[in-house]
Amino acid sequence: MKIDGMIVFFGCDDLDSIHEFYTKVLGLSLFKDQGSCRIYNSSSGSYIGFCNHLRDTSNNLSPIITILTEDVDSFFEMIRSHGIEAERPSVNRRFGIYHFFLRDPEGNRVEIQRFLD
Repeated sequence: MKIDGMIVFFGCDDLDSIHEFYTKVLGLSLFKDQGSCRIYNSSSGSYIGFCNHLRDTSNNLSPIITILTEDVDSFFEMIRSHGIEAERPSVNRRFGIYHFFLRDPEGNRVEIQRFLD
């Protein structure tokens, strides 16, 4: 199993103003536009993402720590071998990913994923 990168996702209200700030002010480049989420390169293998459907923090969905790997299924088996509850990996066509979620010991939402394209 190899980790290929990492994304931290935050909720936001206005993807366009976020885009202006991170590209024009901070100089980050857009890595992937998924419609309701935009992901920016922050350095080699690390990214920062913003999603307008994650803004409501009362739903306990944001933030998300996302670990990128081509071997999602092996990570799932390893997580389960440690006795950690995790939902089964699945394809999310909306975002073009194969992934699953779990919680760390502090309750933070962790996603293991790979891009399908």
